[in-house]
Amino acid sequence: MTQEESFHQIAQFWNQAMPFNKLLGLEITQFDAQESVVNIAWHDKLIGNPEQKILHGGVTASALDLAGGVVAAANILSQLPELSPEIIAQSLSRLSTIDLRTDFLRPGRGKLFIATAKIIRSGNKVAVARMEMHNEQGDHIAFGTGTYMVG
Repeated sequence: MTQEESFHQIAQFWNQAMPFNKLLGLEITQFDAQESVVNIAWHDKLIGNPEQKILHGGVTASALDLAGGVVAAANILSQLPELSPEIIAQSLSRLSTIDLRTDFLRPGRGKLFIATAKIIRSGNKVAVARMEMHNEQGDHIAFGTGTYMVG
């Protein structure tokens, strides 16, 4: 199995089999060792402030966390000499969020929200990612830093 094939299969799994991601409508659209992209389309069920009709902050943080976790996972897998379903499952079983910081810059208004993440540091035990969220017009909604247990 190539790295690209494994990344595609993992993204499909996380998009389809993770109930929380499905509930929020989070969709991984790009997934590699250096950058990830997660999209979320606007739905009224995601409103955090009914008066202003803006995205709930928890949805923003969840999208950023998924984007950071995805790029951390890809970074782990890119360092493995061989990829098989068993090796992938074993490597990703340790993946978890240690710390997540979210800074909200402006209200979450838009029809589509795009969360991106890049690796800042990746070690044997911990990876750190920098995440940003923009709407479809390019307005910077939030940014964050995620620290992930990877080993």
